[in-house]
Amino acid sequence: MTGPAVFDPQTLPADDNVNDYTFCVDLNGQWFLQKGKMIAYYGEIAFDGVGHGRLDRLVAGSFHSPLHAADWVVAEGRGKMLLADRAFDVNSYDLEDGNLTVRSGNLLAFEPGLSLKQSIIPGFLTLIGTGKFVAASNGPVVFVEPPVRVDPQALVGWADCPSPCHHYDHGYLRGVLGGVRALTGLGGASGEEHQFEFTGAGQVLLQSTEQLMDELATGAVPGEPGVPGGGGPSGGPGSGSPAPQLPQLPGGLGGLQRRFGL
Repeated sequence: MTGPAVFDPQTLPADDNVNDYTFCVDLNGQWFLQKGKMIAYYGEIAFDGVGHGRLDRLVAGSFHSPLHAADWVVAEGRGKMLLADRAFDVNSYDLEDGNLTVRSGNLLAFEPGLSLKQSIIPGFLTLIGTGKFVAASNGPVVFVEPPVRVDPQALVGWADCPSPCHHYDHGYLRGVLGGVRALTGLGGASGEEHQFEFTGAGQVLLQSTEQLMDELATGAVPGEPGVPGGGGPSGGPGSGSPAPQLPQLPGGLGGLQRRFGL
């Protein structure tokens, strides 16, 4: 009977997938890394928050998203670093003097040769330049060319094409279901009534499901057994109690609120 594959620093791949859900960065310098996405590492690697004084020059050249600064760190040193995100599919992509906009929760890490900027579309980030980045998706990624209309919940990002605009199926909205939704807020928005419309050249990246990856708070002590500070009294810091939820709009509008970063 064949046992599981066992890796060490020599047998781990360099800048490639270990499996569908784990990517190995062969670090020799610096990478930007979203908090909570590193699961293990070999070697001498230090992690510093974005905004750390010693890294001001690096951050000034490669990180231009104050809204997301608290969610990111810089990994620096030499070694093998394993990245994963809740068993979602993980893949790396190479940009060559290009630009790509990606859903902020899907982006795991990127090389400093790329410059990160806030997209004009809420909930998305734009990478510009040359280098490698690592992103997760809920299922394999499908690449399609514009002109195309896509379900917002299936959208991972787009490369080298203009930002999308909203498209609404007015026939669907004016139907019986649309009337019920307008009166009650029930039913929600679906990809059949509302899409993102892309035109021009470039590529659009879609995940193979309409279920978004849940966005998790980063930087907090996980409320789970075995984690220091994670098993305090009920209601206190690190108690494991669910984080308070922001009020949600009624019916399907709550989904739209989350979808557009409101």
